[in-house]
Amino acid sequence: MNNTSLISGKSSEDLARKLSRKLKANLVKSEIIIFPDGESKITLSGNLSKSKSIVVQSIYPPVDTNLVQCLSLISKAKENSSEVIVVIPYMGYARQDREFLPGEIVTMKVLGKLFKGAGASKLITVDIHSMLGLKHFRINSKNVTAIPDLVKYFKKLRLKNPLVISPDKGGKDRAREFADILKVEHIALEKKRDRKTGKVQIKTKNADEVKNRDLILVDDMISTGGSIIKATQFLKKQNCKRVYVACTHALLMNDAEKKIRKAGVARIVSTNTIPGKTSLVDVSDTIAKAAV
Repeated sequence: MNNTSLISGKSSEDLARKLSRKLKANLVKSEIIIFPDGESKITLSGNLSKSKSIVVQSIYPPVDTNLVQCLSLISKAKENSSEVIVVIPYMGYARQDREFLPGEIVTMKVLGKLFKGAGASKLITVDIHSMLGLKHFRINSKNVTAIPDLVKYFKKLRLKNPLVISPDKGGKDRAREFADILKVEHIALEKKRDRKTGKVQIKTKNADEVKNRDLILVDDMISTGGSIIKATQFLKKQNCKRVYVACTHALLMNDAEKKIRKAGVARIVSTNTIPGKTSLVDVSDTIAKAAV
């Protein structure tokens, strides 16, 4: 893809560098100045392709800043290139994909209009929270999964009779896919979340099958870690062995990593869709295949 320029957003520099190497694309970096009032000024260093540009930018906190920067990069790419592929490794606002309570704005619908308006012709994202979110985009959109990449990491660990667990019924399919590739069993806990307060409760009464086994709690994302902490506390009472956490996106807000470890988790394993201490798994290969 020598006639392709890959524009690296500030939130995904390492992943963009790896992607540019795999796609043999010309890497264009963005220099950012944040003014005292919070505005971003972006300057690109490098030449943009006339035929194809790939913009890589995750939309994690500060979400609105990273979103505006992403839209600005798309707009600049569209001025120069006839095709603009946008890679959003972590899609912010993906949980706002429907109206849960009367009067709520479906922000994903707004994002769909913004991305198209800025000039995106194709969108690639990784393990979006809900596929319904992508239905709001009026451009060619593709969701790829990091589950095989995460499983590869866990295959290298010496686990004792491992069991894959989803912290809720909603993530059952994800846990099943993870378990099938790892060739182990899986179960899903039942949880209840208060829509207004966000407080989580585990409704499962007991889980005898976890006794004396290493467990892998699988989720798409960890924000404050409330679900993972409650699940870990419950599972530890059932006399399990070690508890690991596997997730694609580790936001880990408000000291979540510390709190999760305190609850008894041996290791948090996430991907580089969001860079950080727990980003032990690289998803550039998976994204590269989708971008070709």
